[in-house]
Amino acid sequence: MASTATSSYVVRAGEPARDREATLAVWRGNLGRNERMAAKYDWFYLRCPHGQPLLQLLCATDTGAPVGTATAGRRRLHWQGSALRAGVLVDLAVLPEHRSLGPALMLQQGLMDSAADEALDVLYGFPNPKAGPVFKRIGYRQPFTLCRYARVLRHAGYMRTHLPRWLATPAGWIADVAMACLDAWHALRGPRLRAHWSDEVDPRVDALWEASPKGDDVVAVRDAAHLRWRFDDSPLATTHYLLLERARDRMLDAWFAVQAADNMLHVCDFWSADGARGMAAHHIAALLRAAHRQGHASVSVEIRASDAQLRGWRACGFRPRGYRPVFLRWTRADSPAASAAWFLTSADEDE
Repeated sequence: MASTATSSYVVRAGEPARDREATLAVWRGNLGRNERMAAKYDWFYLRCPHGQPLLQLLCATDTGAPVGTATAGRRRLHWQGSALRAGVLVDLAVLPEHRSLGPALMLQQGLMDSAADEALDVLYGFPNPKAGPVFKRIGYRQPFTLCRYARVLRHAGYMRTHLPRWLATPAGWIADVAMACLDAWHALRGPRLRAHWSDEVDPRVDALWEASPKGDDVVAVRDAAHLRWRFDDSPLATTHYLLLERARDRMLDAWFAVQAADNMLHVCDFWSADGARGMAAHHIAALLRAAHRQGHASVSVEIRASDAQLRGWRACGFRPRGYRPVFLRWTRADSPAASAAWFLTSADEDE
C-alpha cells in the first residue's frame, strides 16, 4: 500500500512483531499502565487466532520516528449464512505534541486503505462521543448504539441514596424479595436447568453455536476458539463462565462470560440454544440467582440487539443505564450486509 503523507507526517503499515517496541513507546503514558499495555500487545497483537491486526504508524517526516498508532483487530462475523471479515478499531494514540485533527484523520484513512487491501468487509468501533465528528468526516456511519443495562440484586444500598437510613433497609429487603419472586417465576416457566461455574471455556459451546439460529443480524462468531482467546488467554481481566445445562440430558443450553468488579457482576458475552431469538428469561433468572449467591449487589450487560433478543433481559428487570455510539464503515458501500442490523456485546471490543 502506498504511504499517505503531509508536510509533517507519513503513515505506514506496521508489522506487529517488528514494531512492538515502537508502538509501546507511543502508548507509554497515553493508553494506560505501561505493564498492562505490554501484556495487552502480546495477547491482542501477537496471538490473535483470526490473523494479525492491521497496525498503522504515524511517523514524523523529519525523524522517521513513530508518533502515533491506530489499529483494527480482526474479527469473524456471520450474516445470513455468509462469513464476513471485520476489523474492530482500537488503540488510537498520538503523542501530545502531535495531536491535531490532521494526524488522527491520516491514521484512520490509513486503516481504511489497509482494510481494502486486506479484503476486510467492514470496520467498526466504539469511539468516545467527542470523536464522532471525526469518524463521520471520513465516511463512517453511526447506525446504532450499544446500551448498558443493569439490574439491582441487593437494594438496601441503592435505597440509601433515596431514603432515610432507617427506611432503606426494610425497603431494600422488600424489593429484594419481590425481585427474587420474579426470578423464581421465570425459572419455573422454563426447563429444569443445572448451573455451574467454570474458569475456562467449555468445548460444548461449539455445538451450541452451530445448532443455534443466527437470525438476520450481523453477529460475531462465538465458538470455543474465539472465546478461549478473547477471555481465557487475556491478561487484562479474569473471566468466569456460568454454564447452564439441561437437567434431563446434560446438554449445554446457555452460557454467560462474566467479570466481577467491586460488588457488580458484568456480563461480557452470552449465547444460548435460542440464538438470535433471544436469551430466554429463565436463562437470565438462573444467572441472577447465581450472582446473588456469590454476593453481588447488581448485574450489568452491554447489548446492541433486536427487541426479541432484549425481551428476556427486560422481563427480568434490566433497565437502560447509558449508551455508547457504534460506528461502521463498509469497504464496499453496496455490500448486501451494509443495511443489516447488528448483535453486539462488550466482548466485541478489544478488552
